[in-house]
Amino acid sequence: METTLLAAQALCTSLIAAWLTLGVRDNILHPSVNETYTAEVMEMTRLRSEYPDAFASLAHRAITNRRVQQLAFRLVVGVELVATLVLWAGVITLLMAIAGTTSAEAGRSIAMSGAMMFTAVWAGFLIVGNHFCYWFCHEGAQNTHYQMTLWGIGTLILLAMG
Repeated sequence: METTLLAAQALCTSLIAAWLTLGVRDNILHPSVNETYTAEVMEMTRLRSEYPDAFASLAHRAITNRRVQQLAFRLVVGVELVATLVLWAGVITLLMAIAGTTSAEAGRSIAMSGAMMFTAVWAGFLIVGNHFCYWFCHEGAQNTHYQMTLWGIGTLILLAMG
């Protein structure tokens, strides 16, 4: 049973690692794809045009400084990159535990650290997005952030078993 549990933990950790790897790759190779929307949320652009009355009350929250927007995006990509590396280290260590070359606790601990970082990235987007009222005009992004947060929590729960 322990080997099967470790295999399930390695698989589930590898899935979130793979998903985040692709996101980091795109954010590094094609930053304008996501950075544009990050800036749009921080500027509250859609809120301004689609809900001008609400924007009038909340305009003081908008960040229009381009350097600050780019710095925030780069910070997020950096955190995603670190989370990705820790997740893959967790997968490798879990596989080593299956092979008997390290302890299961070491594998779970590293994988859990990566899963916590993964979850924190998406929960962070929910929190910061809430500040910028992105639920008004970026429902798709908010939904994705909820789903990724839940995926991370589910992985954390699985890793806590054993």
